[in-house]
Amino acid sequence: MRLALAIVLAFAFASSALAQTPATQDAQPVGNSTTTLTSRSNLVLVPALVRDKKGELIFSLKAEDFVLTDDGVPQKLHLEEDTGAEPLALVVCIEGGGAGVDQLEKYKALESMLETVVGAVPHRIAVVGFDSAPVLVQDFSTDTTKAEQAIHALIVDNGGDEKAAILDSLNFSVDLLRKQPIQYRRAILLVSETLDRGSKTRLDEAVRAISDTNTAIYSIGFSTTKSEALVETAKLSSSQPGPAHGCFSRDPNDPNVDLSKSAAKQSLDCAAILAPPLRIAQIAFIALRDALSKNVPETVARLTGGEYYKLGSQKTLERDLSTIANHIPNRYMLSFQPQSPHPGFHAISLTTPNYVGLKVSARSGYWIDEPANSAEPKP
Repeated sequence: MRLALAIVLAFAFASSALAQTPATQDAQPVGNSTTTLTSRSNLVLVPALVRDKKGELIFSLKAEDFVLTDDGVPQKLHLEEDTGAEPLALVVCIEGGGAGVDQLEKYKALESMLETVVGAVPHRIAVVGFDSAPVLVQDFSTDTTKAEQAIHALIVDNGGDEKAAILDSLNFSVDLLRKQPIQYRRAILLVSETLDRGSKTRLDEAVRAISDTNTAIYSIGFSTTKSEALVETAKLSSSQPGPAHGCFSRDPNDPNVDLSKSAAKQSLDCAAILAPPLRIAQIAFIALRDALSKNVPETVARLTGGEYYKLGSQKTLERDLSTIANHIPNRYMLSFQPQSPHPGFHAISLTTPNYVGLKVSARSGYWIDEPANSAEPKP
């Protein structure tokens, strides 16, 4: 990949810069701890940001002030105290190819603002660059300077190809975070165009990978041209099969399948025959896949409880990064154990019904894998 080769050359510059700064020892991951929500764990973490009508943060709420439903079923919530001081593992995931080439100059704000984003808590930062595939430019380090120089190397490189494999790169970043110690909060700062162009990951696979971890994604997105978006959205929509879930397979021999209808309409018709909790989850899943095909950074931010901003000028980017820096440590950390932990996607809704005018930002769903023994062949 051109980006990979170019980054190697660009890092000759970064290595020279590193030689001029005091060396620090990189922190190493401890074991293979993970917060993946699978059959091995039924604790779901729900970071939540609460603001009033003026956008001011609200800090005084208790667990009983929130109402959370999982596929429409109310859940008992627990509120962790004083989570703002927890250490942070952050992946900065930057598009260096595709339409990102035209935005490289604005990325300089990331260099100057990175220390502000992670704050004063213990932290580890990794940097991933991508075009048609992701590249680990800087592995996790406690030295913020290394991450800043890695971002600089990406900017100087300016050699990516024409693709933008956003979903592949997010999967790559999530896998990196899985290996970080369990006590670290996990976040991804994604800077990319809105449309995925080149990922091998299917939309339904992306939903599973992104929503089965307790990782918040903060996104800065920029639009491609309208005509390009229409073409690529059509490709993604036509190439993504529905979940292998009964009539969602669109088997022409299945009496429940009306081949005259679109895949999305057929999926919604099929969802109507499911039990209420599964119906809610299925409809949410279909809507999520559709949203991913149109705007990846905005959709993943909403799915994970992060935030989405449109990339403007370098000054605007600095302002948005300052806002993100303020919001990361000031979230309520709610958790619950699902009453009906069925495998697959779960739709979450979090509200504060006794307070008028409050805006709650929280993850909108999560994924639970099939039990390990379900993959065993049947006799």
